[in-house]
Amino acid sequence: MLGPVILAASRSDRMRRLISAAPVTKQVVDRFIPGETVSDIVPIIKDLTGKGLQLTMDVVGEDITTPAQAEGARDAYLALIDHLKELELGEKVEMSVKLSMFGQSLPSPTTTLNRGPSGPASAFPGGHELALANVRPVVEAAAAIGTTVTLDAEDHTTLDSMFAIHEELRKDHPQTGCVIQAYLFRTEADAKRLAEAGSRVRLVKGAYKEPAEVAYQQKHEIDKAYVRILKTLMEGEGYPMIGSHDPRLISIAQELAHKAGRKLDEYEFQMLYGIRGDEHLRLAAEGHRMRVYTAYGTDWYGYFMRRLAEKPANLRFFLRSMVSKG
Repeated sequence: MLGPVILAASRSDRMRRLISAAPVTKQVVDRFIPGETVSDIVPIIKDLTGKGLQLTMDVVGEDITTPAQAEGARDAYLALIDHLKELELGEKVEMSVKLSMFGQSLPSPTTTLNRGPSGPASAFPGGHELALANVRPVVEAAAAIGTTVTLDAEDHTTLDSMFAIHEELRKDHPQTGCVIQAYLFRTEADAKRLAEAGSRVRLVKGAYKEPAEVAYQQKHEIDKAYVRILKTLMEGEGYPMIGSHDPRLISIAQELAHKAGRKLDEYEFQMLYGIRGDEHLRLAAEGHRMRVYTAYGTDWYGYFMRRLAEKPANLRFFLRSMVSKG
C-alpha cells in the first residue's frame, strides 16, 4: 500500500525539499490549496458560496515549535474571521483548526485535569493548556460573527487532549465541533459519547499512519467501521458531518439519515476543495448541506501529502503532472 509510504514522506525534510523544488509542484498544489493569503482566498469563498455551497476554512501549518508560532497561528485565524465578518457570510463559512498549530504538542511540564472526557482523571502534555488558551479566542470571535469552529483530529496520541478541549469549549459555545476517525478502534465509543452529547461531529476515515494496535489497516475494515459509526451518529442527538468522497458511503449516509428521520438540514456532507467538484454541486442542488473543506497558507506540505495518501487517484494526478511537465 502506498498510503503509509506517502505519510512517512510527509515527515521527511529531504522529501519536503525535493517536492517543494519541483517546477510542477505549485501547479498541482493549487488544485488542493487555492491560495496563500486571506486575500487570495476571498474570491474562492465568494465563488463557492455563490454556488450554494458552504465552507470550512483551514489555515495550513503544523510544524509549530515555539509558543510565538502558536500565537501566530491564532492570529492568522483571527484575521480570517475579520475578513469573514466583512463578507457577512454567517453560518456559510466556519473554520477547522488543528490544535497542534495552537501549541498542543509543545513540550512543557505535564498538566493534570480533574476529569477526562471518558471519565477518569487524565494527564495531558503541557501544550494542552497553551492550545486551549490560544484556540478559545478564535472560537469566541467565530461565535461573535455567527459561525463556529471544528477541532480537527490528528494522530491518536493527541485525541484525549483534543476531546477535553472540545468539552471545555462547548461549555460556553456548544456549537463547537470535532472530528472522529473511523479507522481507530476507540472511535465507536467516542461516537456514542458524542452523539449523546448533541455535538457537531465530522466523521472521516483517517489520514495518519497509525499502528495496528490502535487502528484498522485494511480498507474494507475501515469502511465497515465508518458505516457502524455513522449509524450511531445518525441515530443520536448530534449533528453528523459526513466527511467522505466515496460514492457508496455517501449513498449509505443518505439511507441512514432517511431511516433516522433526519431532515436535510440536520446533517451535512463535507468534501475537500479540488476533489469531486461536480459532486459538491450535485448534492447542493438536491438540497443537501454541502460544505467544502478549503485550506490556504504557505506551509502546505503536510496537508498536501496527506491528500495524496488518502486516495490513489490524487497520487496518479501528481505523478502524471510531474512526468508531463518535468
